[in-house]
Amino acid sequence: MKQLVLPALFLITFNAFSQSPWTKNKNEGYIQASFTTIGSYDKIYGNPDYKPQREITDNTLQLYGEYGVTDKTTLFANIPLKMVKTGNFTEDMSVIFPSFTIEETSETLLGNIQLGIKHNFSNNKWLLSGQLSIEANTSSYKENSGIRSGYDAWTFTPLFLTGRGFDSWYIQVFTGFDIRTNDYSSNYKLGGEVGYKALNWLWVAGFLDGVASLKNGDVILPQENLATGLYVNDQSYAAFGLKLIGEFNKSFGANVGFGGAFAGRNVAKAPALSFGLYHKF
Repeated sequence: MKQLVLPALFLITFNAFSQSPWTKNKNEGYIQASFTTIGSYDKIYGNPDYKPQREITDNTLQLYGEYGVTDKTTLFANIPLKMVKTGNFTEDMSVIFPSFTIEETSETLLGNIQLGIKHNFSNNKWLLSGQLSIEANTSSYKENSGIRSGYDAWTFTPLFLTGRGFDSWYIQVFTGFDIRTNDYSSNYKLGGEVGYKALNWLWVAGFLDGVASLKNGDVILPQENLATGLYVNDQSYAAFGLKLIGEFNKSFGANVGFGGAFAGRNVAKAPALSFGLYHKF
């Protein structure tokens, strides 16, 4: 069932890389370039919700790759480039944030680079796999705009993954933690996905994805950063989404995804759209 399920498992996700139990065969690879946008939002989930007093556009261009070192072990990496723009303030904020640039500001910055390994422990109908990724502290922060391109921390993410493929559909589930340094809170993660092969060249998938802060960190971030809500502490959300993939042939394809949130805290109150092109070799 691996070959049936494999294409849909690499639909673009909003968590930077696919969290599936399937591994690549030895010496097989996969590479994908994608673009994700959260466009022109001016509300942030909170208790209560709050406004950054300007519109923010959060775009990400990323390159993701996988390579099978054995039939059961896969290495993967993700390199994100953040392109964030903040608009003009809707009111004078110079008294509250004297270091802010009042006018429209754009920044293109490297995000948190990820490296990881995934290993399949069992393939008896249901696949059982484990995954560990490390997210490096390679992001930047611009005080004059409050723009941050990633967490100012190293992140270690152990996951347990399970899934099963059938004649024309699959199901997969993952759970685990984001463990962060520099006094950031860690997160508990839980998600799942169901996909169906609607046509010979088209897969359709729906997913649910949740992140809950453990609130065990007390990092002190600049007020300008808190005002944008970009990679701040104690972020949580309950998300849903739809993903589509079209296969040009056995080696090339394209995908598109939409994601939104039922609820959240310290994250943008706006949907995300993603587009990607991939090559298998």
